[in-house]
Amino acid sequence: MAQYMKKDDDRDEDEYSPFLGIEKGAVLQEARVFNDSQLDSRRCSQVITKLLYLLNQGETFTKVEATEVFFSVTKLFQSKDVGLRRMVYLIIKELSPSSDEVIMVTSSLMKDMNSKTDVYRANAIRVLCRITDATLLTQIERYLKQAVVDKNPVVASAALVSGIHILQTNPDIVKRWSNEVQEAVQSRAALVQFHALALLHQIRQNDRLAVSKLVTSLTRGSVRSPLAQCLLIRYTSQVIRESSMNNQNGERLFYDYLEGCLRHKSEMVILETARAITELNGVTSRELTPAITVLQLFLSSSKPVLRFAAVRTLNKVAMTHPMAVTNCNIDMESLISDQNRSIATLAITTLLKTGNESGVDRLMKQITNFMSDIADEFKIVVVDAIRSLCLKFPLKYRSLMNFLSNILREEGGFEYKKAIVDSIVILIRDIPDAKEIGLLHLCEFIEDCEFTYLSTQILHFLGVEGPKTADPSKYIRYIYNRVILENATVRASAVSTLAKFGAVVDSLKPRVFVLLRRCLYDNDDEVRDRATLYLNTLGGDGSVVETDKDVKDFLFGSLDIPLVNLETSLKNYEPTEEPFDINSVERNPAGNRPTALGVPAAAPVSTVDAYEDLLSSIPEFSTFGNLFKSSAPVELTEVETEYAVNVVKHIFDKHVVFQFNCTNTIPEQLLENVVVVVDASEAEEFAEVATKPLISLPYDAPGQTFVAFEKPEGVPAVGRFSNVLKFLVKEVDPSTGEVEEDGVEDEYQLEDSEIVAADYMLKVGVSNFRNAWESLGPEFERVDEYGLGPRESLSEAVNAVISLLGMQPCEGTEVVAANSRSHSCLLSGVYIGNVKVLVRLSFGVDSSNEVAMKLAVRSEDESVSDAIHDIVAN
Repeated sequence: MAQYMKKDDDRDEDEYSPFLGIEKGAVLQEARVFNDSQLDSRRCSQVITKLLYLLNQGETFTKVEATEVFFSVTKLFQSKDVGLRRMVYLIIKELSPSSDEVIMVTSSLMKDMNSKTDVYRANAIRVLCRITDATLLTQIERYLKQAVVDKNPVVASAALVSGIHILQTNPDIVKRWSNEVQEAVQSRAALVQFHALALLHQIRQNDRLAVSKLVTSLTRGSVRSPLAQCLLIRYTSQVIRESSMNNQNGERLFYDYLEGCLRHKSEMVILETARAITELNGVTSRELTPAITVLQLFLSSSKPVLRFAAVRTLNKVAMTHPMAVTNCNIDMESLISDQNRSIATLAITTLLKTGNESGVDRLMKQITNFMSDIADEFKIVVVDAIRSLCLKFPLKYRSLMNFLSNILREEGGFEYKKAIVDSIVILIRDIPDAKEIGLLHLCEFIEDCEFTYLSTQILHFLGVEGPKTADPSKYIRYIYNRVILENATVRASAVSTLAKFGAVVDSLKPRVFVLLRRCLYDNDDEVRDRATLYLNTLGGDGSVVETDKDVKDFLFGSLDIPLVNLETSLKNYEPTEEPFDINSVERNPAGNRPTALGVPAAAPVSTVDAYEDLLSSIPEFSTFGNLFKSSAPVELTEVETEYAVNVVKHIFDKHVVFQFNCTNTIPEQLLENVVVVVDASEAEEFAEVATKPLISLPYDAPGQTFVAFEKPEGVPAVGRFSNVLKFLVKEVDPSTGEVEEDGVEDEYQLEDSEIVAADYMLKVGVSNFRNAWESLGPEFERVDEYGLGPRESLSEAVNAVISLLGMQPCEGTEVVAANSRSHSCLLSGVYIGNVKVLVRLSFGVDSSNEVAMKLAVRSEDESVSDAIHDIVAN
């Protein structure tokens, strides 16, 4: 409910709610006023208002309470007060009486429905249609059909809106009103025409031909209501999309209608038309130009709502057709100083998407003054747009990085500063030339950073990237300053970063040792402990150190123990002569399975690199060449079984390696000689070439066993594999940990695993699909149409094809609008052999939920384009 303002004599306006502190019990007591012999209409209306407030706030009424209120309310029909009667209608709708209770008010509502007072008639229709069942609806259908064509627009609209609601539950009843609704579409009343068109379209929405005929007939000029015109524009664009999918002719007529609407006298209709044209799939520059022209005119409108609508639409167009919007850049530059900050922000982000490389510096100067005048939420949008611009024009990284650095030092909240830091980190990773200047900007920022989280994250990133630069020594001063000047959390993080520099850069080791020794005198336990640990690990205290590889794994690898489990074990540890044993910590949270055992969860290298290092270290697989792709782990056992096993599929050009991650969940058992026997009888193109067993699998200590298969080179062979886990079981004494010498051979049936077409495709996105599509050219383009059969929904069909191909959806096209009958989806990826592939999908669904699909593929290799079609066809 809305908050109201009360004028106070001594103070400024105080905000308060008239419903503050009301209780259900007290209101139910007040409801007894409905039973008074002399009704007070004003008092009754106030009580009903309170009841409605409680219901809308989620307050629940018991069956008895609701019944008592309902019967009391029915007595108010004797009042002649129009305002009270309208309140009665509202409370009856909200109480949703049962079928037994509905009978009590049916006669009163029927009487009102035939009243001479139009307000009574309209409201009675709405209430009756809301509370009655199909049986009663059949009895009053004649009255409803008459109301649809009533001369009073209030009554007609009430009947039409009721029809829209009834259509969801009793469609057969409403479909019989088609003639009356068709007549109402010709009404001169704007709202009646709007509601009639909405209902008529819903009645026919599952019949594509009927919708097309409806749109064709109405586009000839019989719609006068601007609201109805906006609806018709939406239906027209829907018909265009479906026609283009089915290669039907006649689209030109609908395009001409839309172009004509751009000259409508209603601004609302013009904006709706422009938006519809810009969102059409495959729209040509000729068709887009008129829409862009009218939007450009609205940019200079005196009405803020028009400027906002125009610039927001152009902002969306800039994502797919940036060149089409460039003519509007001068007008949008004038909006940077618009008083409405939402308009200014949209103008800035649109300019950042459409600007050329030569105009970047000038644009940055304009944005500099603008940034201080807007809220953080708008600043974050601008920062994201600047990051995209820098990735688009990497040669401009210096000026854009300087801009980000400057605004990083200005006032702002945590989310805003985090967005800037994240952007700088992404630019450092994606633009090699920007690394050193970006790291220096981050170092300068942490000198005055007030956010502990950001300081620790920057230090962590600096520890990973800093040692790789040409002159890593220049960052040491910034890092050590954090040890001297910051709080304990940041100091501890800085100590870890120093250690990483010492581990990677040999020339800096002596200097790092000196600084770490100074940290031994810090007043915080965490800082001192870390300094001691790293000195010991790196050999700075004179101790014998481990190999360089072990040191780097320790510093840069991730702890493969959940921190929650480690914390619990440390709290439960009672100091004794026995040191704390980290191996006693439970490796996986209770109820969870290992995901990708043997691979760091968050290392400074990618998952593929980590897997490649793991596989290349195994002699049997070292000659397989470069790893193309590793799948996500797939569970092969049920939850809470004796043994937990999942599989990761590693795809090479001529080989496939199955990595079985195994966990023994029985404390009284030790498994030895663990191997998975893989039957490839249903995968004829695969031949087993190597197996690497797991020597020992103790309780809750994950391990891996591998099986490798050879396949035809470069061929996306598919097949199903059955798996059996075989091992030698030895009993373990839980109290002593002693293992019996003799064991028993056993086996455990696992779920089947599959190699599918998607395993040969990497999900790799593109920033601008249109440009990428045009750059590939039509030389190796292949287009065909397929029937996908009946589907639960269009969304389900889209997701099924995306899953089948294993490609990356682009520009948010994987999301299907509710109740949409057609959809277009853009996909990109890299096929085995490192061949770039782009796909355009066009879907359509008919009244029987049969889905048709048009598939267009472009790639760098003709055989790959054919292979994508083969995947779908098979």
